[in-house]
Amino acid sequence: MAVKEQEINRAYENIRIEKDSFGEVKISADVVAGIAALAAIEVEGVESTLGSFTNEIAGKLGVKNLSKGVKAVIEEEKVMIDMNIVMKYGYNILKTCKQIQDRVSQSVENMTGFEVKEVNIRIAGVSISKDE
Repeated sequence: MAVKEQEINRAYENIRIEKDSFGEVKISADVVAGIAALAAIEVEGVESTLGSFTNEIAGKLGVKNLSKGVKAVIEEEKVMIDMNIVMKYGYNILKTCKQIQDRVSQSVENMTGFEVKEVNIRIAGVSISKDE
């Protein structure tokens, strides 16, 4: 197996495969993480997801990564999601996190068909708007 082919297979280690008479559909864990990130930032009180140092550097270089700060693991049709969130100042953290968990779970289940087993949230910071 060529090195390039091994890299592609590694990228799809955590996938869901649906196969029928027309072909197959593969859903990468990165796609699930992207769905979760988009769902999370739709919740009022969430400023952003916070990525690693590598993701931040890539973002500065123009590489877009919707799932920065979000990791999804798929095991036997169940998803576990870990995310780092930056909150806006003045919002109740526990209430907002519950809303994030509900929104992320619903979005991932509706779009992928996976059962979401858990959504773990780490508050990585609080943002104070310059408009205030």
